[in-house]
Amino acid sequence: MRVAFVSETTAHHADADDVDRLRLLADLLATRGHDVHVCCAQWWDGRPDTFEHEGLTYHAVTDERGDRWFSPKAAATLRSVDPDVVHAATRTPTHVYGARWGALLAGAPLVCEWYDPHDAITGMRGRAFRYAARKPSAVVAPSRTVKTSARECGADGTDVRVVPTGIDMDEIRRSEPGDAGDIVCSRRLDEDANLESLFLALAEFREYDWNCTVVGDGPAREGYERQARDLRIADRVDFVGERSVAERVRLFKDAHVYVHTAERTSFGLDLLRALACGCVGIVEYHAESSAHELVETYDRGFRATNDEEITECLVAAGDLERKDVDETFAEYDDEQFVEAYLDVYREAQEQAGLL
Repeated sequence: MRVAFVSETTAHHADADDVDRLRLLADLLATRGHDVHVCCAQWWDGRPDTFEHEGLTYHAVTDERGDRWFSPKAAATLRSVDPDVVHAATRTPTHVYGARWGALLAGAPLVCEWYDPHDAITGMRGRAFRYAARKPSAVVAPSRTVKTSARECGADGTDVRVVPTGIDMDEIRRSEPGDAGDIVCSRRLDEDANLESLFLALAEFREYDWNCTVVGDGPAREGYERQARDLRIADRVDFVGERSVAERVRLFKDAHVYVHTAERTSFGLDLLRALACGCVGIVEYHAESSAHELVETYDRGFRATNDEEITECLVAAGDLERKDVDETFAEYDDEQFVEAYLDVYREAQEQAGLL
């Protein structure tokens, strides 16, 4: 199958969950023997319009990001690629216009990736999101929380598929534990990380013997370090900065509890990895976070609504045994992830009468 992704921004341009997910999918498709093309802004050196890299074919729709002509140029590029399926990102919703016209010219169905929640706002951007929700053959979201956003923008609920981001279970099984605290959390350290809730809970948990590892970096790190000092728990909280996926997995395998307090999360990928590594999961519920979906039916998972409840959950988590791997989460393996997308593609082709 020839799959063409339309995403002005790629993992080579930015470090973000949505583009990392598309890169994972593209790599897995290529490994399966599918012909994968990425229509994007140029990120490589030199002047070739087409660039082969690690099994993927990149097409420079524009020389750089932010070019207002990206959408019409993407339509022309898609026609030359002649894909079986067009898969468009909604990071910049106006690009979906070009993706759809390109799909029509190529005689291929359009699938839209709806990674982040979007409001059905007014103006051109709002119209573009509503168009992106209504026009594709299928819309894919990483969680039920994000699916609700797509439906609120006009998507038919039956056309929105929830496909959680995959994890590498083989890597988790063979990874050796690193040196982490009993409690671990990981995220970009911005204001949405909401580490205040965790630190307040840990301050109340002071009478117990524990230490905590905070993985990640960002503009709010200094503020969070100051909060830990103010609460007199800094000697038990270790900020270790950014870590690779492999390094994070090793830390998760050594920890006993993973705590997720972020206020906005489209999909709790590190939470999922930690649960698969045997961690007990504690999630503070927020309306714009989907993380609670991963623990709501899990017997080693807890939900809380404030720091007092997080403290209670930490006490309860201490009574649960440690695990090295939890095979419950094998259903989220990368193989299941790519198979779910292939099912979406095949159904979109059938709907378009192309098979």
